[in-house]
Amino acid sequence: MSFLSTTTRALRTQVSKTPLLYRTKATLPDLDYDYGALEPHISGQINELHHKKHHQTYVNGYNTAIEQAAEAAAKDDILKSIELTQHIKFHGGGIRNHNLFWKNLAPTSQGGGELPTGALASKINDQYGSIDKLIGLTNTKLAGVQGSGWAFIAKNNENGAIEVVQTYNQDTLTSKYTPLIAIDAWEHAYYLEYQNVKADYFKAIWNVINWKEAERRFAA
Repeated sequence: MSFLSTTTRALRTQVSKTPLLYRTKATLPDLDYDYGALEPHISGQINELHHKKHHQTYVNGYNTAIEQAAEAAAKDDILKSIELTQHIKFHGGGIRNHNLFWKNLAPTSQGGGELPTGALASKINDQYGSIDKLIGLTNTKLAGVQGSGWAFIAKNNENGAIEVVQTYNQDTLTSKYTPLIAIDAWEHAYYLEYQNVKADYFKAIWNVINWKEAERRFAA
């Protein structure tokens, strides 16, 4: 057997034993309810545009940025890699935040708006005095978003406290927190229905908040 044949066989054996590295692209998740199921609090038209257009844009942007980042890394293009980290952060945050947001909502017929019970309710009452006070604080944080952003009710994983955290653009929470409730304060979430009276949107959305999902996250 020639040296070339032996080398070729050895290389083939090595490749066959090497696991293939691949990346599954991010995808747009299906919702657990119809677009119109949250009416009259959030219109079906808003939900459809929000999901099919805006959320899809973050999915597309993230997948493109990840692919471009892999190409930049292969070329040792450090500047391009740095530039793309901002796109990955923005679009990746948009995906995570919206995935949380849709799960945080439920039609009233499926328990939307029903207040939490059990351990989560006890923790909120111990810290804030009542769930209404926590909701009021969250709405204040939402109203304070200048431009675009989010407000999260979250469990601090370091000390177990329930906190209200405000972020801008598509910044998402770090691993310090477990998000319990995520509320979108971008105009695309409400403008078609509430126009510039965003405070009405912040009040209305609690009628379809899925506290059961928040309880599940709190207990996890």
